[in-house]
Amino acid sequence: MSIYAYVVAGWLLVMGSLGIVRSRNLVHAVVCLGIAQSATYVLLLGVGYQRGAKPPVYGSAPAHPSLHVMDPVVQAMTLTDIVVSATVTALLLALAIQIRKRRGTIDPDELTAIEG
Repeated sequence: MSIYAYVVAGWLLVMGSLGIVRSRNLVHAVVCLGIAQSATYVLLLGVGYQRGAKPPVYGSAPAHPSLHVMDPVVQAMTLTDIVVSATVTALLLALAIQIRKRRGTIDPDELTAIEG
């Protein structure tokens, strides 16, 4: 396994985290969170990759079965991660819209404490 997948995953995580920390806009922070979450996709696929492995699903019984096959659980986890990420992003953007409507700003520094 090449180390490139781990380097790319680490770089995406660091850049997304830096964007969240330096953000002065809630929408920008949500986009940076999406970038940081994409590091998990790359990491999962990098962990599950096997050079020369065959697909785990066959159309018919193979003449010479191979014990060296890809693990489908990693691919399923990556798809689940993508769905969860899309859901979290949609929820956070909806919250940002509501904050803009009620408070008139999406700058985190200008938001005051909620008074009840």
